[in-house]
Amino acid sequence: MSKKAVVSKTAADTAEETFLEMRLLEHLNELRKRLTWAAGFLLVATLFSFAFAEPALNFLMIPYANSIADAQLQTLRPTEGLETFFKVSLMMGGVISMPMILWQFWLFIAPGLTKHERRYVYVFIPSALALFALGLLFTWFVLAPAAVSFLGNFLPDIFKTDWQSQEYIGFLLTMLFWVGVSFEMPVVIYLVSRVGLVTAKTLREQWRLAIVGIAVLAAAITPSIDPLTMLLTMAPLVVLYGLSIILAVIGQRQFEKSMAIE
Repeated sequence: MSKKAVVSKTAADTAEETFLEMRLLEHLNELRKRLTWAAGFLLVATLFSFAFAEPALNFLMIPYANSIADAQLQTLRPTEGLETFFKVSLMMGGVISMPMILWQFWLFIAPGLTKHERRYVYVFIPSALALFALGLLFTWFVLAPAAVSFLGNFLPDIFKTDWQSQEYIGFLLTMLFWVGVSFEMPVVIYLVSRVGLVTAKTLREQWRLAIVGIAVLAAAITPSIDPLTMLLTMAPLVVLYGLSIILAVIGQRQFEKSMAIE
């Protein structure tokens, strides 16, 4: 190879590296821009939620009040009530700003998607939000009352139930969030099957392992240690796993069809 060819190849490699670095910087700058907007929406929504934090706290007290006579939360530190107030406001701000945060995420990934791929996003985001909302409703109307009633009335002759505000509110918010996230399993399974990372056959054959995994997940996402809450959490997750297998069949067929076309 001549010296001129070597120099040309080196120059081409340098130009390509420079181009890739510029593209990376552009992506990082775009990511910074979208994260800034998302954080701004969250901040504004949280500030707006200050006006509704007290009604929200009264609403979150419902399972406690229905299970314990003359229920009232206590604070053991000077700032505990204020911290709980801000925690609830932040939670409400996250819920209110979620559509705008998802919109910023969409603006970041949309330029890299084809027109065909964008159609799946229009289905994915509403489905993810709907399943998350379904998880919240299930937690509020089924899990939370059962868990609070069991724990609040456990050996009442020995233990006097008088919970701290931060512990109780944190208990509820943790359960609501993680059960809501776990309800999005069908969407996640569909996406990974759509890109060929998992098949419906594998999910069917590994159902015993899946049950064990669901049991571990239920124990991890429910703050309480009582078996009733864990079983109540497992039941819908097992049903959702069955739904995930059906969606995996659809996703797998779409993946195989796209590979055949290519």
